[in-house]
Amino acid sequence: GGLTRERAGFEVRDVHPTHYGRVCPIETPEGPNIGLINSLALYAQLNDYGFLETPYRKVENSKLTDQVDYLSAIEEGKYVVAQANATVDKDGNLVDELVSAREGSERETRMVTPDRVQYIDVAPSQIVSAAASLVPFLEHDDANRALMGANMQRQAVPCLRADKPLVGTGVERTVAVDSGTAVQATRGGLVDYVDANRVVIRVNDDEAVAGEVGVDIYNLIKYTRSNQNTNI
Repeated sequence: GGLTRERAGFEVRDVHPTHYGRVCPIETPEGPNIGLINSLALYAQLNDYGFLETPYRKVENSKLTDQVDYLSAIEEGKYVVAQANATVDKDGNLVDELVSAREGSERETRMVTPDRVQYIDVAPSQIVSAAASLVPFLEHDDANRALMGANMQRQAVPCLRADKPLVGTGVERTVAVDSGTAVQATRGGLVDYVDANRVVIRVNDDEAVAGEVGVDIYNLIKYTRSNQNTNI
């Protein structure tokens, strides 16, 4: 049983409406595995039953609330979901007479009145993966070139002297922190000492615990081999 790449047709490999916010429509291999190997979208998560869910902000009476609900593809089909770029005023009210939204099990995009909107996307980037979200002006690129760019982001090698990009998307910091190789201070304070091997921070008085030294020492990872045989 199962599915082999020799037998898999277009229908299996193609982008499906239920991929929205759950599986990246861009990042996939170019070879025989195209569409069979996929990447998780930025905000997607697995629920208790093994289904992928994506977050949406609740909309009540044409006004955005702070409530965020994770919906599976089946649940999402019951609601009218607007896009993250819908115009809102400073109070969070949808101001346009008609709003672009997805509705029904086929996720048909149509213009609806704001009072019909039940949910809204949390961010425009929630439909793509981490690698694709690092491509600046992704929406203006040809899809084939965006696929190549996203795949090459995965192959990037760490630099000894890292330099910030001249043009970015805002996701760079999150990716760097989540990589596990960037050092983050657990408590606030003043940097007392820095060298190539460690950083010493004198903790703020309001965060220090009675009876302790009040100093946090972070030993830095230097020239360590990663699992990909790159240099950290």
